[in-house]
Amino acid sequence: MKIAVSGKGGVGKTTLSAFLVKWFAEQGNKVLAIDADPDANLGHGLGIKDASNIVPIAKMKDLVAERTESVPGSFGGFFKLNPQVDDLPEKLAVSSGDRIRLMVMGGVKKGGTGCVCPESVLLKNLVQHLILRRDEVVVMDMEAGIEHLGRGTSKAVDCLVVVVEPGRRSIETALRIKELGMDIGLSNFALVGNKVRGDKDREFLKENLPEYRFLGFIPYDDGLIEADLRGIFPEQLREETRKCFEEIAMNLQSLRTVAASRET
Repeated sequence: MKIAVSGKGGVGKTTLSAFLVKWFAEQGNKVLAIDADPDANLGHGLGIKDASNIVPIAKMKDLVAERTESVPGSFGGFFKLNPQVDDLPEKLAVSSGDRIRLMVMGGVKKGGTGCVCPESVLLKNLVQHLILRRDEVVVMDMEAGIEHLGRGTSKAVDCLVVVVEPGRRSIETALRIKELGMDIGLSNFALVGNKVRGDKDREFLKENLPEYRFLGFIPYDDGLIEADLRGIFPEQLREETRKCFEEIAMNLQSLRTVAASRET
């Protein structure tokens, strides 16, 4: 499976991403976790020691220059648009146990949109390789956008999961993410409701996002929210909360099974 997780900042997407990585690994899969949010802490969520010391690929200036044949720190000029990336997962991924590896992408923070620069070209080519060529489960923790995805990879993503909480800004972000995804050919969207305090919150989300499929709802949980603020994953979840996470993971797996049966 190839899964991308997005949503407004602070909505809980990194916590969900970490759970999915661990759950798929527990099912016997090799999982490649991709931290594609410049402000996320997926490494901490996975319990990787000294995760904050991992240098994002976007900041590896010498590597970017070598692979794209560009000059580090320069703007404009010519550079290679199809750099070699197939060896990078083995060289740069950090292991967390026998079945989980993490790659930290970083982001390209420049003014304006649609940046075409050596860093963004390298990242997009790497994501394309991970989505189209790798045979393990891939879980991408993304920012509130789809910067790292392109038309060449969008149709191979099994599901873009948007985490949303009861609130107008979160709903607007979810709608914007879907709009951006449709622009590049993404068609498989699903929602996860988080910080849900009861039936009223659940119905609010369903009524305001009627065209989405909901994979499940995560209850409001002080321990979960505190862990999310600290950038870690709470190992001791309330039973109700854990069951909700597991339901989401199983529904995701079912989506892939249905898609596979259609293909055959």
